Formats: sequence, C-alpha cells, structure tokens
Amino acid sequence: MNTILTTLNAKYIHTNLALRYLKGAASPEFNPIIAEYTIKDPAFNIVSDLFQKKPDIVGFSCYIWNIEETIHVIKMLKTVCPDVKILLGGPEVSYDSHHWLRRIPEVDFIVMGEGETSFKQLLRYLHGEILLEDVPGICYLEDGKVKIHAQPPKIDLRELASPFRFEEDLPHLGKRIQYIETSRGCPFSCQFCLSSIEVGVRYFNREKIKEDIRFLMDNGARTIKFVDRTFNISRSYAMEMFQFLIDEHKPGVVFQFEITADIMRPEVIQFLNDNAPRGLFRFEIGVQSTNDLTNTLVQRRQNFEKLKRTVTMVKEGGKIDQHLDLIAGLPEEDYASFRQTFNDVFAMRPEELQLGFLKLLRGTGLRVEAEKFGYTYVDLAPYEIFSNNVLTFDDIVRIKHAEDVLEKYWNDHRMDHTIEYLVTEVFDTPFDFFQSFGTYWETKGWSRIGHQLEDLFRRLLMFLETVDGANLNIIQSLMQLDYLTAQQFQPRKLWWKERPTVEQQKTIYQTLRENPAIAGEEFADFKLTEKELFKHTLVIPHALNYDDFLNGKIVQKDGYLLTYFRHGQAPYFATIPTL
Repeated sequence: MNTILTTLNAKYIHTNLALRYLKGAASPEFNPIIAEYTIKDPAFNIVSDLFQKKPDIVGFSCYIWNIEETIHVIKMLKTVCPDVKILLGGPEVSYDSHHWLRRIPEVDFIVMGEGETSFKQLLRYLHGEILLEDVPGICYLEDGKVKIHAQPPKIDLRELASPFRFEEDLPHLGKRIQYIETSRGCPFSCQFCLSSIEVGVRYFNREKIKEDIRFLMDNGARTIKFVDRTFNISRSYAMEMFQFLIDEHKPGVVFQFEITADIMRPEVIQFLNDNAPRGLFRFEIGVQSTNDLTNTLVQRRQNFEKLKRTVTMVKEGGKIDQHLDLIAGLPEEDYASFRQTFNDVFAMRPEELQLGFLKLLRGTGLRVEAEKFGYTYVDLAPYEIFSNNVLTFDDIVRIKHAEDVLEKYWNDHRMDHTIEYLVTEVFDTPFDFFQSFGTYWETKGWSRIGHQLEDLFRRLLMFLETVDGANLNIIQSLMQLDYLTAQQFQPRKLWWKERPTVEQQKTIYQTLRENPAIAGEEFADFKLTEKELFKHTLVIPHALNYDDFLNGKIVQKDGYLLTYFRHGQAPYFATIPTL
C-alpha cells in the first residue's frame, strides 16, 4: 500500500520534523513518502499532486496554523480518491479528538500524542498484519461512536532512528530551516501551553544528536533550530552541547534555542560571551508577562530580576541575538498592566521583541477555565481571544496597532538611533511611541498597502509632525543617519526635501577638493579624485555634529553631513560646518 506523509507548512523554508520521525519509525517494514506543501499553495494544486502519487493512505500533520487549510484539502482529496485512508496526527488533533472525527467525517483515524509507535502499528493493521484493537494511541468512529485506544508506553527516545538521513532530503538541507530535538517534555506547567500537559523531560542519545548535527552541517544546513521546550533545563547537558557546537561548527551556520532565562547561571553566560563566535547562537526567551498575579494564575514560575540579569549579560557580551516574546491577554493583565510589561521588557532592548496574543489552545488549562476569566475567543484555529474580564476588544485592537509598527520599526532595525531617541526623549515610554504611531498608521490605511524602505521614513516623519514638542530637525537628522548607514551606494532618490543650494554645493565641493581634511584626516587619506568625490559622496544640510553623535550627545548644531559611500564597507560620515 502506498503511504504518503504530508503537511502544509507555514512557509517553504520550514521543514516538518514529525513526518521524518514517523517515516524513520515505520522503516524498514514500511517506506512512506514525504510530501510537504505550504498553506499558501492552492488546495487544488496540493490535491492534484497527491492524486498523482496514487496513495492508499495519506497521513496529515496538523497544527493551529494549517488545520483549516488541511480540512479543505482532505475533503477535496476524498472526493477524487474515495478509497484512500485518511490519518491525522499532531498537536491540533491530539486533544478533543471526538470534535475532529465528527467535524471531518472523511477522516478514518486520528493518532493522538507521540505518534511513532501508534503510526507503525496502524500501518500494520491497515496492511492486515494485526487486529485493530492491538493498535494503541488512536481514535476513530465505529457505528457512529467514538472509540479511543489507550496510549502506548512512552518511547525510549535513545532508540529512535535519525530523521535526517533520507536521501530525498539532501538537496534541500541548505535551503530550509532544519529542526532538531534533543529532548521532549517540559518541567513547567504554564496553562496557556500544550507542553504543560506532558509530565517530565526525556532526552535523546547525546552522541546520536551530535552525529546528526555533524551530518546536517556537512550537507549544507545553515540554520538549525532546537525545538526543545527548555533547552537549558539541565545545565550540564546545555554546557556540553554549547561546547560541542562551538568546537565543531562550520562558518555560516546558526543555531537557535528556546531557553528559560531566569534559570541560566551567570557562569554559563560568561562562558558563551568568552568562547562563542558572534552570530553562532540565537536565543528565544518567553517572558510573556511581568505581572506577578498573572504569572501565578497561569502557573508560570518566573524570576524577572534573574531573567533580566541573563538578558543583560548576553546583550553586553555582544555575541548572541535575543528574541523575547510577550503575550497580550493573559488573566488579570489589563491594558495598563500590559503597557508596563512591554516597557519592562523593552528596557532590555532585545534585538527582537515579539508581541503575541493569547490563543486558547485545545487541551490547555486556560481553555478549560475560559469562562472563569471571561474569555471570548474565535472557536476556529488559531483560537485567538477577543477579550476577557479586564481587557476589551478595543484594547486588543489597539495593541495590534502597536505590534504592526514594532515589527517594522524595531525588529527590522531600520532606524535604531531614531527609535532610541524617540522612546527616551520624545515619548513618555516606549509603548506610548509604538501605540501612538501604530494607531496613526492604522488611521492612514497604511496597514492595507505595501511600502518601500523610503516610505517607512516618510510615514514616520509625517506622524512626528503631529506630535507636540518633537524636535523635527534632530529627528530628521537621526533618520538620515539611519537611512544612509544602510547604503553602500549613493541613493538615487532621497526621501527628504532639504538640499543644499547649487551655490552651497559648489562651495562645499570646492573646499573639499582644496582641503579634504575639513572632513577629517581619515577622509583626506582617501585621496579621492574629483570624479570619485562627485560620484561617491553626498552632502546634505544636517542638524547634528557627527563627532558629538558618536560620543552619545544629541545636540542640535546646524551644518552639513558628508557621506562617502564605500562598496563593501559602512559609509564614512563627517560634519562640515556651515561655510
């Protein structure tokens, strides 16, 4: 029987690890084919491709981001292949399985939870080798009634086959993100997270993991993400893996981890600061909330002072970028409290700050207690909330406005100096800037249209023209520095209006030809020809002295900014006084 394991990934660059573990577990008796698509692919195209593979069995890996699209594909596939057996698995269908069986009558079986043992036994049943009652961890409809089989014993992860050695994957290892597990389970009980349901943490064989990582690197993998829920729960294990990755990494490879920051010891961070090459590691840290009552209600143990110590030490080390997560909508965190949470976390200036919104996932404690906290939510994946007893839908919408500009203006790092000035000197708090600008952005309808890089600068300036007390001369000068710093060649079209007059420009360039040291001794040492001077430099009216700026002083001082564009290097800047 021809078996297909498939899923709809969120993006093409993603790789589904679960399918590969199932394929490895089914071997050598069975040899399922893996077929991956994305949620953006037309359902007709997916069904056509599956149809041409002539399947007898199709197993779908289901998540909150793909379940609705998957259902559409299943219904179409069953129409053109009425005899095909449809299997579902994954976190989205492992809970409330009776709901899915009744909602999708085309489904024959659901594999619940950890699937390697159950999937292989189900294949044995479908091939006529064993009885249905001997297949553990599945559910199905029989005479209109839901039948549920008990879960099998937990798998010994040390014995699982590697999910990375399939020949058909080799050409894609360098083109897609590769995911790797070194453990399963989580020691914490956060009531908004599915990981809280599984008790205890189990580990894979360390030496096999190291061999898999070597294999991935040898075959071109560039980004390897560890999917462990808490990579550093065992300090000795984390240190061993960090040392291994430092010792054996290949240039250009990046490893990403989800860590619990408040349990990370200073000596571990110091080791990484001293020994890790810059850019080798990237940390994801779930803060979610700094409200103590909120954390208590969701059974989240967190010492924010220790978390802050970790984030600060890592940032000061300058080796590891950090991605911090917040969740809006947790119990008893109203708008004012979330504003405080945002400001508490933004004060650490993480390289990325993700502002997410609570989703009441099937199987989680918060979903069970939704009525207690007054939650209203969408009862379709991804189950995002509308409101609760302390946070209105209007509050949620406003926070979403802030999220939009946070992504564009902070996480993308297009104008760091400008944003730093705005959140410290112009607005009362960082959240107030992102909220005010985000709401303005929405009222202008910009969230519904595209934008070029220059548009982001123009739109920010338009907003700031409406802000009382904003020194637009200083702000525009900072924006110009941010914009020009990212350029390797002289821009063909500038987004700002101010230009030197023809006479001013003539005077400046004549002075530069006669006395280049006016732009600094380093500039004089470039010994630019007249042609190079005109081709590779830009002079604009500017309200900051660049030397003061480098020394952290933001003081208005009118003059001109000279920018010399050097291909392959950062531009050279200098202030030329008014002549």
